[in-house]
Amino acid sequence: MKILRIVFLAALCACAQDTLTNESVVKMVKSGLGESLVVSMVQNQPGKYSLSPDDLVKLKDAGVSEKILEAMATKSAGGGTAPTNGAASGASAGDPDVPKDIDIGAYYKKGGKWEEMLPEVVNWKTGGVLKHIATVGVVKGDVNGHIQGPHSRNSVTSPIEVLIDAPEGTAITEYQLIHLHESTDSREFRTVTGGVMHESGGATRDVIPFEGKKVSKGVYRVLLPNMGAGEYGFLPPGAFGSASSASIGKMYTFRLVE
Repeated sequence: MKILRIVFLAALCACAQDTLTNESVVKMVKSGLGESLVVSMVQNQPGKYSLSPDDLVKLKDAGVSEKILEAMATKSAGGGTAPTNGAASGASAGDPDVPKDIDIGAYYKKGGKWEEMLPEVVNWKTGGVLKHIATVGVVKGDVNGHIQGPHSRNSVTSPIEVLIDAPEGTAITEYQLIHLHESTDSREFRTVTGGVMHESGGATRDVIPFEGKKVSKGVYRVLLPNMGAGEYGFLPPGAFGSASSASIGKMYTFRLVE
């Protein structure tokens, strides 16, 4: 058994000088090498991979796992290591697609580049201070938030890819994705106070569930399906003030045009 192990390690050292390709990865997989070992080889050796949609289908059909495919894609993009079985889900700090110098805020991908999702001022008040806005017929009942202007300056198309750089100590679950109701010269929404929602019913009817994947410290990637054309926004935690007086907050808004 010891002799076989020495022979195997020698073979690995010999191929370490070679550039890995799609074919060599398939060969390793079909030879019975474990997933973690193949991922390690991909991460640590030179590689030249073809990863078009057709190539990915062929690799998948050949038995190459998603973990190995992720490692190949990361290597091709010039990034660091991809997550292995023991890594926390979504915690890859070596994502080459994430800007290294972004500030706290929200960003959306447009034309293959990250653009800042400029925030807008929200006038809001819990307890119905803005109830009179409901007379425009956009939202019936209590209205918690009001944004001037009928449209966001941030225009996007589906699928939507967003980066959120959260303040230290803040989780992505503290953000709310909200569907805004349009009127002639403003947008309105209805939600609950406190950032993290523990309520249900009418007060949360404009809130849309979403998931964020952590890609580096404090930075989360959010992929949104086609939610339908309209106005939307990410409401950051701490956007609410005193319940006894009107206040001003901010929202990272965007307009989905398809």
